[in-house]
Amino acid sequence: MSALKTSMVSRAHVEAVYHDTWARSTRLEELLVDESFQSPTAVENRFALEALGGADGLIGKPLLDLGCGSGEAAVFFALRGADVTAVDVSGEMLRVARALASQRGVAVQTAQVMAEAMPFADETFEYLYGNGVLHHVTLEPTIREIRRVLKVGGRAVFIEPLAHNPLIHVYRYLAKAVRTPTERPFAFKDFRVVQQYFPAFQHREFWLFSLAIFLYYYGIERIDPGADRYWKRIIRDGWRVEGAFRLLYRVDGVCLRVIPWLRRWCWNTVLVVEKR
Repeated sequence: MSALKTSMVSRAHVEAVYHDTWARSTRLEELLVDESFQSPTAVENRFALEALGGADGLIGKPLLDLGCGSGEAAVFFALRGADVTAVDVSGEMLRVARALASQRGVAVQTAQVMAEAMPFADETFEYLYGNGVLHHVTLEPTIREIRRVLKVGGRAVFIEPLAHNPLIHVYRYLAKAVRTPTERPFAFKDFRVVQQYFPAFQHREFWLFSLAIFLYYYGIERIDPGADRYWKRIIRDGWRVEGAFRLLYRVDGVCLRVIPWLRRWCWNTVLVVEKR
């Protein structure tokens, strides 16, 4: 076995063990299916949905949810008529995803796979979606596999955390109990790897001054980031913080248009690629 493959397998094992443990403490009633796309703060997922053609454009389309976790997005897409295959390195997360799909009355196919070596035929999927998955895997072999399984004309969308903002570095240190040791947040230089395989590539960044809500959680509400995942809470709290968020989001929009280099200081990026 090559050193690269050994490293990938080892990393996948660490990720699987961590996410299996997380899944065992997950309750279906706490999972946010509609909220993950419809909450006022779910701006990345709404952008991703539009990049995939909108809810009406999913009907009958074969879609791969890569790194599906507990299955909120997979179920959301299936409820809108997509033919969804959900994959993850964690068998326990897939168990939760199947239970959630059953609860919501939709069919979702599942498979436990490594992103770097997927068992699907070439050009299987019209669409591919991943939320917070690329920074948990070995990037280049994963991007190569994504290109292989996408149909010509197919599109993939990924939501990834960025590595550059010092405030987020502090947050990640405080939240290390709810993060895997092998994850590596996305850097702008990683875009070059994506572009090697997908020249038709764009990205958009989100959450700059909007991150003040995280400071509010920590400094005013005294919420421990090592015990409560802020990135889930911000979706659950979307309607509670809607007023403040919409104001900050407008400020973000203006600043990122006027001063484009601020994009690297954002919390998240959404990558949209198309196979031509």
